Amino acid sequence: MDYMFKPGFLGTSAPLFMDMVTLIVAILPLLVYGAILLARKKMYVLHTIVQNFLFIFAVIVVAYFELGVRVGGGFDVFMSGSAVPYTYALVVLVLHILIAITMLFYWSMTVITGNIHFKKGYIPGIYSKRHKIMAIKTFLGIIFTSFTGIWVYLLLFVF
Repeated sequence: MDYMFKPGFLGTSAPLFMDMVTLIVAILPLLVYGAILLARKKMYVLHTIVQNFLFIFAVIVVAYFELGVRVGGGFDVFMSGSAVPYTYALVVLVLHILIAITMLFYWSMTVITGNIHFKKGYIPGIYSKRHKIMAIKTFLGIIFTSFTGIWVYLLLFVF
């Protein structure tokens, strides 16, 4: 587990695990958008496979991140090297956590209901509009999670 805390590859003071997670969080919206394009091209089976993979992968990344933060000493330890005011960084972190938890819950609901409705033949079909609305909200949540996660990283390890 010591490898997690070796210097990262982004040229900051962040440990390796933080650089890895931040890079994944940064590209996740692009990957999800790619999966959305599959649905737009009516490649529904592939869309389902890719979305399920991305969701499971994201949950694993969050678990890996949480492990690293807990083992690494938590927010206060990572904050110690930053010149940013503690309260400001904490507010941004809380905002990020609220957005991320809401997004993860909503993404879960979108994937679960999407899988059920796809297997039953309701999408594409009678539940397509509902699924599309949920998917748009989920995608926006992923974008906001990505931006706020990068913001927290910058506050902790760049500024």
